[in-house]
Amino acid sequence: MRQPVRRTIAVLVAALTAATLSACSTTSNDSGMSGMDHGASPMTSGGSPAVTGSSAARTGDVMFSQMMIPHHEQAIEMADLALKNSTASPEVRTLAADVKKAQDPEIATMRGWLSNWGAAPSAGGGMDHGSGMMSSDDMAKLETAQGADFDRMWLTMMVQHHRGAVTMAQQVLTTTDNPEVKQLAEAIIKAQNAEIATMQGML
Repeated sequence: MRQPVRRTIAVLVAALTAATLSACSTTSNDSGMSGMDHGASPMTSGGSPAVTGSSAARTGDVMFSQMMIPHHEQAIEMADLALKNSTASPEVRTLAADVKKAQDPEIATMRGWLSNWGAAPSAGGGMDHGSGMMSSDDMAKLETAQGADFDRMWLTMMVQHHRGAVTMAQQVLTTTDNPEVKQLAEAIIKAQNAEIATMQGML
């Protein structure tokens, strides 16, 4: 991913952290039981959740979606490298197919949310090191690796990548008032933690 875009996402990561801190210090008008009333969250006509609750929650939902979209897109790019690499093991190729199957629909969901919220479709490419995103050099090395070296590199990188996604999902759970955002974040945490355990076992 290009460096200027990586810096953009790093700013968004910092802003999301700030939103979390803001949510913890909101006044009584924005806190308490009102933030817990998931059943009262209105839906848009398209079936995507409307952004409700405190301004920190609204900011967090948008930033989560804008950051997770390029994060998922890189995971799919990594999966595609495994699927087209004839020297990759069947186990790695199966995992790669599972990653694509899970994350493609999640990208579509988040793009729909951002459209309904009137927000930018995404913030762009890479993120800081804490996000688990690979650099352009990392991706170039992965693309040229073969056989067991490719498998080991792919698994190691995907574990790091998944851990970043889990951290981002855990972060938005501290601010969101949207039941669908919460549901997606929890699904990401559950699925990617399970895949991390599988990949660590393979390593």
